[in-house]
Amino acid sequence: MAATAKSVSSDNTLPWVEKYRPTELKDVVGNQETVDRLNVIAMSGNVPNLILAGAPGIGKTTSILCLAHTLLGPTYKEAVLELNASDDRGIDVVRNRIKMFAQKKVNLPTGRHKIIILDEADSMTPGAQQALRRTMEIYSNTTRFALACNLSGKIIEPIQSRCAILRYGKLQNEQILHRLVEICRFENVEYTPEGLDAIAFSADGDMRQAVNNLQSTASGFGLITPENVFRVCDQPHPVVIRKMLENCSKGDVDEAVACVTHLWTQGYSAIDIITSIFRVVKVYDELDEDKKLRFVREIGTTHMRIVDGLQTLVQLQGLAARLSKFALPEKAFKA
Repeated sequence: MAATAKSVSSDNTLPWVEKYRPTELKDVVGNQETVDRLNVIAMSGNVPNLILAGAPGIGKTTSILCLAHTLLGPTYKEAVLELNASDDRGIDVVRNRIKMFAQKKVNLPTGRHKIIILDEADSMTPGAQQALRRTMEIYSNTTRFALACNLSGKIIEPIQSRCAILRYGKLQNEQILHRLVEICRFENVEYTPEGLDAIAFSADGDMRQAVNNLQSTASGFGLITPENVFRVCDQPHPVVIRKMLENCSKGDVDEAVACVTHLWTQGYSAIDIITSIFRVVKVYDELDEDKKLRFVREIGTTHMRIVDGLQTLVQLQGLAARLSKFALPEKAFKA
């Protein structure tokens, strides 16, 4: 999810996430090892069937589109079929639309293939995946498939064995911040460093969400500050969560519980609060390593209970009490 000055579209009506989508592999942010593998494929020209697995918004579809653009040049749009999860992707689509595209004659550079991109491929029905397996074999001389998914385990094994699997990790905050600064300069958006840090924090490694949050904040307030960002993102403010963790580390149960209760009364759900607590504790450097690990374990246990349906204020208050317990001497709890 990146763009250089040369590749930025001049269309001001486009969302920034599309306006600044890269068209060349060298512009893709993060996951350098995976992008290097795609560069090797681009140089050889012989593309295998691919599975691109990873979290949303980290460049899976973008990088395969960049690869297709590099390989196919002017014939790029004619020789690429992209289907998203919003399309019906049952067995009929495989039998009709995908098969018709695979049979279509297109003038391609020597040794190149048509490319079919199936975004969110893990949402395809089992029947469609079985039909796709056979289609991949029949048209292997002319067509290559790229399947982007969040979980490669949901792709049936016969398809996995026919593909090279590329795994993508979440982007680092530094990588996201670098791109956000570039976009702010292109768009003449005023910002504070703390405001961009807040966007990177709220995105949690998702470049697409970061760019969308940047545009929403810029169009709504004109200035990127932490207060404006969290008003747009509507997430529990990390300052309140950090205060809760400080009270827990000092053993101040009442103040820690008050912080959690304050977030709850603001209308945030239990899952939003526990997710933000986990993300803040990961970067909370005031805790020593042993105590941080004990905090993470308790937060994970509470997260599991909340996901199972126990989304109550008592669960969060209990978490604050258990975290505070770690700061108190054991004799305080003996009868």
